[in-house]
Amino acid sequence: MGEINRLTWNEVDLLNRFVTLYTRKKKGGHLTPRKVPMTEKLHEILSRCYQTRDQDKPWVFWVRYWCRKAKQWKEGPYQHRKKIMETLCRKAGVKYFRFHALRHAGASIMDNSNVPIVAIQEILGHENRTTTEIYLHSVSGAARQAMATYERARGNSHTDSHTNEKGSRTKTRNPLIFLVGRQGLEPRTS
Repeated sequence: MGEINRLTWNEVDLLNRFVTLYTRKKKGGHLTPRKVPMTEKLHEILSRCYQTRDQDKPWVFWVRYWCRKAKQWKEGPYQHRKKIMETLCRKAGVKYFRFHALRHAGASIMDNSNVPIVAIQEILGHENRTTTEIYLHSVSGAARQAMATYERARGNSHTDSHTNEKGSRTKTRNPLIFLVGRQGLEPRTS
């Protein structure tokens, strides 16, 4: 998940709709790039974030933090994933879970939707098909069923409003906006 934390706007290709992620496969090894296509929703969100980004900062997800060693405020990519997830889960009113659970959930959704394992392997950045197979088999049948239910329910959440029985418009929460707020993941500078 560090590859997401390090993501810079130079690695986001909004025109061709892909993100280049860099993964280190071996301890001390070099970073290897891979291109991952964007979903429509991700393209929409990143396009909006790109328009409102701070042009002085190269990172897609950045944070302002106090550096004890230098005794000054610094800015850089997120490094404390647990803290980020704790904050997001608390905002959403859900029990804490780790970032890696999102990766498993995405793989499970693709697998349940009959996406070929080779494509899942490529998206996850696994060198070995066996790694992807182990990854997918680690998700229980109950978890797969739960994710399928979630995906069906999520299918209706892509719009910002719906019509109720009386024909009037009612607002519903966009789940991403609900999780990270209208300001996104970047801290406020004012």
